[in-house]
Amino acid sequence: MTPHFCTIVPPHILERVARSADPALAEAARRTLVVDAAQRTARSLPPAEPSTRDRAGRAAGVRRTIHDVHNGTELPGDKIRDEGGEETDDVTENRAYAGLGATYDLFKNVYGRESIDGEAMPLLASIHFDEKYDNAFWNGEQMVFGDGDGELFLDFTIPLDVIGHELTHGVTQHTADLAYYGQSGALNESMSDVFGSLVKQYALGQTADRADWLIGAGLLGPAVDRGEALRSMKAPGTAYDDDVLGKDPQPATMDDYVRTHADNGGVHINSGIPNHAFYLVATALGGHAWERAGQIWYDTLTGGKLSSEADFAEFAAATVAAAKARYGDGEEVTAVRDAWSAVGVPVD
Repeated sequence: MTPHFCTIVPPHILERVARSADPALAEAARRTLVVDAAQRTARSLPPAEPSTRDRAGRAAGVRRTIHDVHNGTELPGDKIRDEGGEETDDVTENRAYAGLGATYDLFKNVYGRESIDGEAMPLLASIHFDEKYDNAFWNGEQMVFGDGDGELFLDFTIPLDVIGHELTHGVTQHTADLAYYGQSGALNESMSDVFGSLVKQYALGQTADRADWLIGAGLLGPAVDRGEALRSMKAPGTAYDDDVLGKDPQPATMDDYVRTHADNGGVHINSGIPNHAFYLVATALGGHAWERAGQIWYDTLTGGKLSSEADFAEFAAATVAAAKARYGDGEEVTAVRDAWSAVGVPVD
């Protein structure tokens, strides 16, 4: 497996905020960028793999542990809650604990997956990371949540889909291990948005037509005048258009594909294209998106046939094959083909 350090807030947002005329907002963004760079460097070597004996000894079922970093950066911090422990007075801790459980529930109850690695991996999270830290991340081994600066970003445990998004990076790491650059990196990010959204929809019991299809709704603070989330799967490019954050740069189709060397080749930007394809499949099929649409995407991610450097065309073809393998040559295959065609990705 390749090293992983994946954040929910894209660097292009933080880089813009770091140039803000508001010194408090700029300082929080600059500090976050520096901390992210340090964490990324720390992940330059692959994490140690647990031994076969360690894996064999894992008990089935969700096992969550929450740590408090006390606004420092030394991970994991002080353990404050184990699986089955009582709620505390810290709402951040309670949200983190519940969010880990909600993510586990989707993958276990719907897809039969036993935790992130499929082998009952314990779910670890650290809260209150650093001071006014404007991000949350998966570092290959655990979740980490910042408190936000209180003006631009609020507590990163507030949106359930943020928790589901970051933990899904772990699922991708242990399955297709999509390279975090270019189109494969955009697919990596998209898989996290897809299943992050499904975690929220599953927890709320929403059908595809009732879901908001937003990533990070509730995260933006009072300093953001025009913005509702970090990304929109329904309408990429419309999540925000703000003096501080800038304009959401995500494309919905290949006509507006962004070619850049920044952000690992635009992984947080061009993910809008496969995100929109999934939204189109889910709404075309109707009902609960985690069922047929989600099952097709899950089969594609875990089927063992996707190369780690898959581009959009390879992924699209794999989703068609997965739909046909599970459901036959029916409406599911038609919905998948039509969605990829609508976003400009050809499927032979």
